[in-house]
Amino acid sequence: MNNMETLKNIFPGKLILPDDTGYDEARKVYNGMIDKHPAAIAYCKDVDDVIACVNFARENNMLLAIRSGGHNAAGLGIADDALVIDLSLMKEIKVDKNSKTVKVQGGCLLKELDAATHEIGMTVPSGIFGTTGVAGLTLGGGVGNLSRTFGLSIDNLLEAEVVLASGKLVKASAQENPDLFWALRGGGGNFGVVVSFTFKLCPVHTVYAGPMLWELEDTEEMMTWHHEFINKAPNELSGYFALLTVPPVAPFPEHLHLKKMCGVVWCYAGDMEKAEEIFKPIRAKKAPSLDFVGPMPVPVLQTLFDALYPPGLLWYWKADYVKDLSPEAIKLHVEYGKQLPTPFSTMHMYNINGVASAIGDNETAWNYRDANYAMVIVGITNDAGEKEKVINWAKNYWSDLHPYSMGGAYVNFMMEEGMDRVKASYGDNYKKLAQIKAKYDPGNLFRVNQNIIPAG
Repeated sequence: MNNMETLKNIFPGKLILPDDTGYDEARKVYNGMIDKHPAAIAYCKDVDDVIACVNFARENNMLLAIRSGGHNAAGLGIADDALVIDLSLMKEIKVDKNSKTVKVQGGCLLKELDAATHEIGMTVPSGIFGTTGVAGLTLGGGVGNLSRTFGLSIDNLLEAEVVLASGKLVKASAQENPDLFWALRGGGGNFGVVVSFTFKLCPVHTVYAGPMLWELEDTEEMMTWHHEFINKAPNELSGYFALLTVPPVAPFPEHLHLKKMCGVVWCYAGDMEKAEEIFKPIRAKKAPSLDFVGPMPVPVLQTLFDALYPPGLLWYWKADYVKDLSPEAIKLHVEYGKQLPTPFSTMHMYNINGVASAIGDNETAWNYRDANYAMVIVGITNDAGEKEKVINWAKNYWSDLHPYSMGGAYVNFMMEEGMDRVKASYGDNYKKLAQIKAKYDPGNLFRVNQNIIPAG
């Protein structure tokens, strides 16, 4: 009996093998640049299914990949010849109004979590796309529209339930397995399969938010102003800077369609009665060519761009943490903004200061609390013939800007870039992470990720 027949006998759920109808569809992930052929995809419906798969992979010395939302930049929810644990059927969400917490299973997407918590006027700070998986986003850190106001997703994590490489189910929190809890908060999928997360909820129902765009020739002026403004702004206000091409769809006005522009996607989560006043100096700085900023429920903001970036586009990611924006760096942004290679390609600088910077570098695995931005450059196309063009633009843009960065990058924004980049992204915390990895996953079973090598 071969391995896969054995797995079929022990796994009660849906198992997709290479010869099965639907295999090619099942192996797809969000990034169409990724084309992997796993040995099997196991759709786990509960913790017992996950444990069975982890034990099987360990006992059969089989490569193991974990897929939640499948949104990972490098497509690290899937791998050639791997057993893929797919968590997409594990979607239970329990909101506790009294304790102001939510427990969410590892297969949930951000839009599902947002919809559930919004019903009681609360939210978990997360990303910017509703189609992102809660698990991958959180384990990498969790950067998004509300990071300045409420911190990263990991800063609001209270507990995780984890299936370890041994097949044992454990809890990780400040009280139980605190070393594991420390490592999970930014250390990625290196330590086990997280089957549930418990978050504290933050009180916000409606935000004053949306994109504001200016002409591309205003980039130098607006980027310089934004850097000064946002880093002194009250924590209730966030706004990430972007270089983009205006999508040729409603509600964007036709005269702006396919025009290269600079902009800020704002999010004010304070008192709505003060919002207009807060935005007066912003609007007075320079009249925007487009102003879609106004009151909206949190779930609307969090899914605003989902339709513009459907699954299957080809993405190439490059990223860095950035503290300061020198005039030289800004001039490079202007230069590469003029060269945006496709209408999908973009550059974002996400705010990660404010409340997110109030936590010490060594309090969680995330190591760049003094950064002002998580910068990401993405070359994106829907045409395989443009692959090299978008890759070269992203690589050249990043190479020229990297000397002005802090050295490491947000692990959720990285392709497979090698050990040096992983170590740079964890800095002083890497050594401790390697020790914790040796304790919980000494055989490096969980290695389809931005991998931390076990110490020793």
